[in-house]
Amino acid sequence: MVILVISTTIDPASIGPASALLAMPGWHPGPSLEDDIPSFVHGEGRVRLVQHSNSIVEEDDLDKRWEAATGEVVDEVIFLSKHKAASNKPALTIHPIGIPHLNEGEVPLAGGKPGWAAPPNPRMGSWLRRLKTIANNHNLLPEFEITLEATHHGPIINVPTMFLEIGSTEEHWPRQDAAQVMALLVCEGLGLGGSPDIGNWSGNNSGKNKVLFGIGGGHYVPRHMDIVMKKDCVWVGHLISGYALPMEEDTSALKDGGVGGNWRKSITVSFEATKSAFPGGEIIAHLDHKSFKGWQKNAIVSFLVESNIKVGKPNDFN
Repeated sequence: MVILVISTTIDPASIGPASALLAMPGWHPGPSLEDDIPSFVHGEGRVRLVQHSNSIVEEDDLDKRWEAATGEVVDEVIFLSKHKAASNKPALTIHPIGIPHLNEGEVPLAGGKPGWAAPPNPRMGSWLRRLKTIANNHNLLPEFEITLEATHHGPIINVPTMFLEIGSTEEHWPRQDAAQVMALLVCEGLGLGGSPDIGNWSGNNSGKNKVLFGIGGGHYVPRHMDIVMKKDCVWVGHLISGYALPMEEDTSALKDGGVGGNWRKSITVSFEATKSAFPGGEIIAHLDHKSFKGWQKNAIVSFLVESNIKVGKPNDFN
């Protein structure tokens, strides 16, 4: 079982962390993927850094393609990428991927396939907390915001996955200090320096098996973030923002408790993907209550109860 770290040579926010990683000791050339995609192997371990030259969100099924090319089964994938934001504020972000709210036939804006979500990488919560520490040690705070993002975009992948991103403008993407921080996060997080890796889900974590499944809120999920940053024992699954919960108020349907839209599918797909990434975990839905209207919250809570998905409050993640 191997871990793929995926970078692209057309994105400065991907080039920087990949180059900083490869400058660290222990790397040597590995097998090529389909002749034109080189890779590097770290020591005798299970980490592979892959460099392709296409859009990071459009190279699908790299896990399956790697196994077909090398015979090595991929256990998890980590993407190095840029982050764009209308605010233009510098940021270092981590997030799961998928577009579970789209209907079949809709055209994705940034890779993936409608109605799909990749299993979230269980390392996200612990890596977010570690990222803040590393960034602080390298004097990137408070200039850079350290944050989770909600589940969004592709590429299609089938194993636990997360994106590590540098944002948010052309000024920030090539920053070497930000690249070094992200490279150190990968190095420490995967134990490449000889220390134990961070955030490896075993399903037997001394009773600390509670997984936050975030529902509602904006793209940077602040109320879910509050829990993740304050509680060292909480794991992070999918984070479904309000825009990924399309709900249509129908006065006649509301009399029967019905609410239209694709929100049920979005929740179900994301929950099942989270469950698959945390075997043996206790998946607990956490709602950003203030982001919903009353009828929306009632419909979501009723659906969660009907679906046997536990709904929790912040204190339930202790």
